[in-house]
Amino acid sequence: MAIRFRHSICNEIYQGWDFAKACRHMKETGYQGIEIAPFTLSEDPCNIPAADRRAYAEIIAGEGLEFVGLHWLMVAPKGLHVTTPDDELRERGWNHIRGLIDLCADLGPGGVMVFGSPLQRGTVGGATREEATARYTEGLAAVAPQAEARGVKILVEALPANQTNVVGSLAEAAGIVKQVGSPAIQTMFDTHNAVDETEPHAVLVERHFEMIRHIHVNETDGGHCGTGDYEFGPVLAALKRLDYSGWISLEAFDFAPGAERIASESLRYLNSVIEKI
Repeated sequence: MAIRFRHSICNEIYQGWDFAKACRHMKETGYQGIEIAPFTLSEDPCNIPAADRRAYAEIIAGEGLEFVGLHWLMVAPKGLHVTTPDDELRERGWNHIRGLIDLCADLGPGGVMVFGSPLQRGTVGGATREEATARYTEGLAAVAPQAEARGVKILVEALPANQTNVVGSLAEAAGIVKQVGSPAIQTMFDTHNAVDETEPHAVLVERHFEMIRHIHVNETDGGHCGTGDYEFGPVLAALKRLDYSGWISLEAFDFAPGAERIASESLRYLNSVIEKI
């Protein structure tokens, strides 16, 4: 029997949908979890009132889904940065992450925070790549105790060079995880963002598996699964062999086909691959 991975989907593909209706469609399509981009909930997500947080959590549970976590952490509010030499702006950026830790914990237990945010962590203000990376690592270490206390895992996401020059490989992300040394700081793997990796993706997943807590699936051009030529089989087979118990989460960047097609076609395609491994 094929392994039953847990499938989740990122909510921003449901742009313009009522939140409850989107959750209902996710469940009806076959997803078990929802991953949320905070900017879809509010232009200032850290200040979402407690009553609204409870309402979102109740809708998710009421529609039969599990809350998976947050991604696209620093889209809103505008202007934040976490590696800038500007101490005041950098502190504002990390205070935003602290606020999102609380939001993540309030929306459901055991959530992850996928820390990509290329524009908000790349070098600015004359900083070197090494200086920016050190500030990023120091910031993660500073927020780790709060994340531990609230049961949240912050995941360092490696991104390609065309997005940022800070943390460009899974090996570098794993190095930061080891340097911080907190169970609340881990990493993840994203098929779309691994285009600069020079080794087979399944090899990388196996090598760093003990620190990988989440998987994003998408085509390397940003389309939804099955519309391109990415070979998901080797990565999924490695995850099966390693008894991966986390989420396989769909994060598409091309919303043009519409939420219904993106959600249904991706899941159908992934399941067809999984049946063969």
